[in-house]
Amino acid sequence: MATGPNLLEKRVRKRFRRVGAFWGRVTEGLELQQLWGQFMSEAKASYGLYSKDVDWEAIGHERSRFKRVMRSIWGVFLAMLMKLSPPRRVLLLIAIVLLLLDIHLHWGAQSEFSVNVSGLGVGILFILLAVELADRVTMKRDLEIAREIQQWLVPEHAPTVPGVDIAFATRPQNTVAGDYYDAFLRPLPSPDSATHALLIAVADVAGKSVPAALLMATFQASLRALTATPATLDEIVTGLDRYCRAHSLEGRRFTTAFLAEVNPATHEMHYVNAGHNDPILRRASGKIERLGSGGPPFGLPLFTENEVAYASGRVQLQPGDLVLIFTDGVIEAVDDGDTEYGEARLISCIQNAAPESSGETLKRVMADVNTFVGYARQHDDITCLVLRINA
Repeated sequence: MATGPNLLEKRVRKRFRRVGAFWGRVTEGLELQQLWGQFMSEAKASYGLYSKDVDWEAIGHERSRFKRVMRSIWGVFLAMLMKLSPPRRVLLLIAIVLLLLDIHLHWGAQSEFSVNVSGLGVGILFILLAVELADRVTMKRDLEIAREIQQWLVPEHAPTVPGVDIAFATRPQNTVAGDYYDAFLRPLPSPDSATHALLIAVADVAGKSVPAALLMATFQASLRALTATPATLDEIVTGLDRYCRAHSLEGRRFTTAFLAEVNPATHEMHYVNAGHNDPILRRASGKIERLGSGGPPFGLPLFTENEVAYASGRVQLQPGDLVLIFTDGVIEAVDDGDTEYGEARLISCIQNAAPESSGETLKRVMADVNTFVGYARQHDDITCLVLRINA
């Protein structure tokens, strides 16, 4: 039987284990430095959300520094207040007033009952927090369902094509994304061979989160419908532009895209770049080429009766060549100092790489972006697709 000191020691250890387990659940295993870095990043992003509704120009005209500071605080507070629903705004104002008042209420024959009204303010703030948190949890659950649906629209694995190695990855800025990628064999054979053509697509709908994700889903459906017909790549591009223009909200929701068709037998790539970041073609020798032939983004308003004529390009891929297709979220990723990752870093990351699989190249690119960004909050969806011709 355990003695007194041993029993006490066991109890202390057990409590420490419980506290450690609770802390692990709360922090999800993150170190204090990581927690602080993420908090500062989230606080900076939240401040940006509210500060964009403040009339900083009018505040800047104030001559008194004290007045500028007070008007800045008041402007940010009003921006936060107006994000709430009217009933919650009233409750928040009441809670703040109660917190500022140092009043004790007494009742009963001998004033045996009393309460500090600031405590009521704390209670109202807690209720407001619980209601806002409930809304956030409900919204997050709905977004998770939307994310699952969105994941059905993109391939889980790359198609098996002899001599071609493909890898892709995406990281939404929010739960759902406006980026789209795809790689599949068209059901109809290409004209000059008995094999199917490999179609590759990477697209980026203007905007973020749910609105962009909805348009991404319609873009995917339109692309799949057009590629199921005997249409050429040029005809597919024209059809996509026509469809996007009809659903772009007068050009406010345009779509940049890179579409390519690869002949698996000859490895010739026929492509169209619709306002997208020029993909990087790194030859086996290390030489860098850019794939920019095409036209404007899909969905821009027409100023003439004629449809947009998209140019197309053709390149002959050789063993050891690598094509990196990416969205602007990669090169526009910023660190804590608001410095962009940039195309120069991206090219440097792949230019002198040793021979490796597309998956290894993709991991290295994504890791390089992560290292550069650090704890800074992600501002846009990030998507990469790597295609390599095996030697």
